[in-house]
Amino acid sequence: MHAVETATSQRHSVFSHVIVGIDGSTESREAARQAAILVDGELTLLASYDIAAAIAGTGIGVPVYLDVDGQRAAAEDALGRAHESAAAASPTSLVVRGRPADELISEVEREQSTLVVVGSHDYSRLAGFVLGSTATEVVHKAPCSVLVARRKDMREEFPTNVVVGVDGSRESATAFAAACQLSERFNAELWPVVAHGGKAVNRRAVDAIVDRWREDSPDEPVGALVTAAADADLLVVGSRGLHGLKALGSVAERVAHRAGCSVLIVREPTWERRSEGLAEAA
Repeated sequence: MHAVETATSQRHSVFSHVIVGIDGSTESREAARQAAILVDGELTLLASYDIAAAIAGTGIGVPVYLDVDGQRAAAEDALGRAHESAAAASPTSLVVRGRPADELISEVEREQSTLVVVGSHDYSRLAGFVLGSTATEVVHKAPCSVLVARRKDMREEFPTNVVVGVDGSRESATAFAAACQLSERFNAELWPVVAHGGKAVNRRAVDAIVDRWREDSPDEPVGALVTAAADADLLVVGSRGLHGLKALGSVAERVAHRAGCSVLIVREPTWERRSEGLAEAA
């Protein structure tokens, strides 16, 4: 069986159960808009409010960050505006109390979501990791695929041009399968890129995955993919599922922070890996 057919048959659609983090920003509304376009199943918008992170300050009166009702009302307002951006997909809305990244990941695990979507506020890679921005934390910790959403040149249509990284690995085969699915659904141009400037690429495996024209770049993977995606509105990469500090230097993590367009990190959900492991053990 073809490598892409194998990757596709073994997994549920990346877009079948999508959850979006909402924080009231224009970036999170764009995340909701893109999620509503890509979803082919259930869509959930989640807004959280967290007053525990700011127990400090001086002055007379109750600080706004201690006003639980006010914080919840702000979250509900943000959710309402994001709902308008995603109305075509008839999303479910949730308001919860807690840290945004923690609540998003908890909901993903609870519902076994296939994709979590966050807007990018364009923190630098290291600063985002240290400061704990929601997008950075989700990229590091999510147990499923992640879409870091960015608006490209105020384009309404999305996606129109999809770049995908292929290196011969099983993870890149899965990413390529997802990119092919998007290309077929939206009649988007598909641009596979093979970067030869990093670790040795298994050419035979690449040929088994990409049975069509692709760009062979002599550059290292991150630079090659970011450059190739300069005119794209979506860049797709595979992920080995690394977390925490191990993920800080990964290609998927660096691309997510450096690309000028939306980045889809295709990651096999941890519960699917567990079920495969159990099946193999049996």
